[in-house]
Amino acid sequence: MSKVHLLDYVAGNIRSLVNAIEKVGYTVEWIRKPEDIAAADKIILPGVGHFGHCMSQLRNGGFVEPLLQHINAGKPFMGICVGLQVLFDGSTEDPTVPGLGVIHRTLTKFDDSDKSVPHIGWNSASTVSKEGEATESVYGLNPASKYYYVHSYCAKYAPRELDEAGWTVATVRYGNEEFVGAIARGNVLATQFHPEKSGAAGLRVIRAFLNDEKSKPLPSSTASTKDGLTRRIIACLDVRTNDQGDLVVTKGDGYDVREKDGTDAGGQVRNLGKPVDMARTYYEQGADEVTFLNITSFRDCPIKDLPMLEILKRASETVFVPLTVGGGIRDTVDTDGTKVPALEVATMYFKSGADKVSIGSDAVTAAEEYFASGKQLSGKTAIETISKAYGNQAVVVSVDPRRVYVADPSDTPRNTIRTRFPGPNGEQYCWYQCTIKGGREGRDFDVYQLVTAVEAMGCGEILLNCIDKDGSNSGYDLELINHVKEAVTIPVIASSGAGLPTHFAEVFERTRTDAALGAGMFHRGEYTVKQVKDFLQTEGLLVRQFEKLD
Repeated sequence: MSKVHLLDYVAGNIRSLVNAIEKVGYTVEWIRKPEDIAAADKIILPGVGHFGHCMSQLRNGGFVEPLLQHINAGKPFMGICVGLQVLFDGSTEDPTVPGLGVIHRTLTKFDDSDKSVPHIGWNSASTVSKEGEATESVYGLNPASKYYYVHSYCAKYAPRELDEAGWTVATVRYGNEEFVGAIARGNVLATQFHPEKSGAAGLRVIRAFLNDEKSKPLPSSTASTKDGLTRRIIACLDVRTNDQGDLVVTKGDGYDVREKDGTDAGGQVRNLGKPVDMARTYYEQGADEVTFLNITSFRDCPIKDLPMLEILKRASETVFVPLTVGGGIRDTVDTDGTKVPALEVATMYFKSGADKVSIGSDAVTAAEEYFASGKQLSGKTAIETISKAYGNQAVVVSVDPRRVYVADPSDTPRNTIRTRFPGPNGEQYCWYQCTIKGGREGRDFDVYQLVTAVEAMGCGEILLNCIDKDGSNSGYDLELINHVKEAVTIPVIASSGAGLPTHFAEVFERTRTDAALGAGMFHRGEYTVKQVKDFLQTEGLLVRQFEKLD
């Protein structure tokens, strides 16, 4: 079996890339010291997070000159995400740190005036010229496919500088900005997207690079070739141990996950299936991401043996879309009394196959302290330490608010909205109270305060639940979603209440949400992810459909 070398410099979720490489028939060997580079044929440089951190790691580790020698010698080189960015002269993300200078451009941050930043989701990578359609693919890239992006900085497309220098560029449009999605010349291929997280479309790119298939005729395709970001559909799995000690996917009715008395399983934890099997099913139905929320504490389990680590390892072998894990991402104490910081816990999840970690109750506590200190960042919270190491796109904050009705905004110091759904006594206004401990405890703190605080700390995405809507199958709380979208520039995932495909169309058409999450309706088999996407497509909304690896 042929091999490829990966440069290991602590780059986040490497396991998924290894799984993807093995899926297309190659084995991985690691480059851990500069002298290993000379013996390598094909090298892949993966990366997540901060441009300056990545270049500093490469420079301090002595990798810069050997990497440049490898590239200049004409040996195959592939950069992924930040691995693409370091090929450029530099980035405004850290102007003091120079890049490798292979491509003479500087990266800049997205303008957030007309879109959420980071750019997270499935978008194009098209080499189709403005004069007509392409007949050949470059390294397996297909204008009819969608690829998974997650980044805040990009290389704006400059045809005169890039095309005239001999680079073949696959471009992407996000809002009003056109940027480089992939770029190739000679022995070099680099992608801003994550091919290992882009399903079959991404696996084809990895395979083409490893097989040195620089170009080949495009296959016929009936998929949409419309450019732009698709509507993201996320499948969420609440995972916990049942009364027999098995890990199962469950779903609550108003956060109660036990069957009601009078059923055959009265009082038992609701068992809807096995997490790894269900994750693969949703992937094959076309889910754009899969989220695992651990709702069991596992307090008596050594951290290195946490069951969710094994779930991630197994799921990432067959699920080639982003995986998020939530629950227990906090400073903790191991069973032997050792103190383990949140960053170390998150690192274990990333190494096991997670692409993002989700923080819940601890984010509320951190936000309360942020406001109490006069909006001063401590630098010590889980959000801050993890986002500093892995980038803000790796940190999701899961929010569990509930409505509190008031007769008039002057009755509360909290941020209120005027609602179309009056309270029990006819109240026309409400505010959204933050809760912790799975909704069991309310805080005198509102959701608007929370999301602005966690964005300042470095959170890259909000998973917006709603206690009032959970398990209702009545649709999302659109007023809540619009309220939160007004507060932040980072992406927001709408959650809680989906029961019909029409609910997904409604939330995309009536709010500026960046993604929509479903759970119970999928778990119970009432609708599949594919059925939801097919419906959205008939409504004129752009979605990504599942592709098989040929």
